[in-house]
Amino acid sequence: MKIESVLVTGANRGIGFEFVKQFSELEDPPAFVFATYRNESTVEDLKKLQEKSAKSRVILIKLDTTVQQEIEEARITVEQTLRGRGLNLLVNNAGRGLSGRFPNITQDQLLLLFKTNTVGPIMMLQAFYPLLEKAASNSKATEMSTSRACVLNISSVNGSIQKTGVDLMYWYIPEYKISKAALNMGMRIIAANVRDKGILVVNVCPGWVKTDLGGKDKGHITPEECIGDMLKLLPTLNKTQHGSFMDRMGNRYEF
Repeated sequence: MKIESVLVTGANRGIGFEFVKQFSELEDPPAFVFATYRNESTVEDLKKLQEKSAKSRVILIKLDTTVQQEIEEARITVEQTLRGRGLNLLVNNAGRGLSGRFPNITQDQLLLLFKTNTVGPIMMLQAFYPLLEKAASNSKATEMSTSRACVLNISSVNGSIQKTGVDLMYWYIPEYKISKAALNMGMRIIAANVRDKGILVVNVCPGWVKTDLGGKDKGHITPEECIGDMLKLLPTLNKTQHGSFMDRMGNRYEF
């Protein structure tokens, strides 16, 4: 797998940070790793990683994916940096999680998670679509692949309608599950629209990771293990997985 450029949202902590770390430490790493963060007070570790990176140019971008103006500003920064080369990989990782239970769902909780977990990734893909399309058209490859142009959406098995009520705690965190189910549907629709453009779109559940969002004391795997598995998955992705929903090992879920 050779990726020239990658953008990771929500890169200041958790699996987003680990994506940036492991991408920059690859033997043949991306030339450009764009790492976005929402608050200035949370970038100390990213700055240290930026300074240590020997082969990749790690570029930090302040970005709240729920703010359209910041998305546009980020796109301009990436476009000017890449100078016509296009963006090969967009990792839509930024997200929120809230615990709730019917009948205590509130409109504010629903809207907050929907805006962050569903609207944000869709707006990111839409804004960066011209750069992804440029990367796909500039590539020598003719088949869909991560190296050509790809959008990796961090979803959750909690967003599977088929599994909810079967082997998941169906009454738990409804706001989060609803937002991830909507993300899966949104990306499925977009995948159908970009099929002929050579841009691969996939939704992946990272598993229950020991992070602030997943619960450091409750998760089943570490960020290091999770992203290690994802970096093994990425080179295997092709047109047969376009628009699909899977776990970090490549096993498919029902929507």
